[in-house]
Amino acid sequence: MAPLFGIDREIHRKIQSKYSTELEQEAREWIESVIEAPLPSDDFHESLKDGVILCKMIGKLVPGEGKYKDSKIPFMQMENISKFLAGAEKLGVPKHDLFQTVDLYEKKNMTQVVDSIFALSRYAHKAGTCSSYLGPKLAEKHVVEFSEETLNAGKAYFNTAQYGYSKGASQAGIIFGARREISNVRN
Repeated sequence: MAPLFGIDREIHRKIQSKYSTELEQEAREWIESVIEAPLPSDDFHESLKDGVILCKMIGKLVPGEGKYKDSKIPFMQMENISKFLAGAEKLGVPKHDLFQTVDLYEKKNMTQVVDSIFALSRYAHKAGTCSSYLGPKLAEKHVVEFSEETLNAGKAYFNTAQYGYSKGASQAGIIFGARREISNVRN
């Protein structure tokens, strides 16, 4: 990684300060449970950098996805990471929850990589392809439908005049910039 200067260095420091080794360990254990094998290295970044583990994982979670090429060529490794990200999107993970290829490959934002694995686990659990998940459970959409009678009763209750939207509403009597005196005397 090239040396960073100025604002780039400050941004990198801020991102690094948010990194949690505890969350990394949880993500590591979850990945190992999905692929049913230990990660090849103690270094989390090195284990995932070539994209092979990620592709194996997405292949288990989304059948038909996760084809990869085991290669030392950087382009092929980044292609593996991109295939993982595409598979995660097919599982339903929103694009804003996923990391970018350079975040992992160049170790620019490992916090986002761990967060993406957490998000992937929740969506895999929701889809039923994985029994465990990391972090908070995804919220279920709760649609409430009201009868016509209930809606009409609500319309009768809402009074726009109480919000100052009726005819003749004005700001008469309001003095801007003057002091307000607070006292116990009632008029």
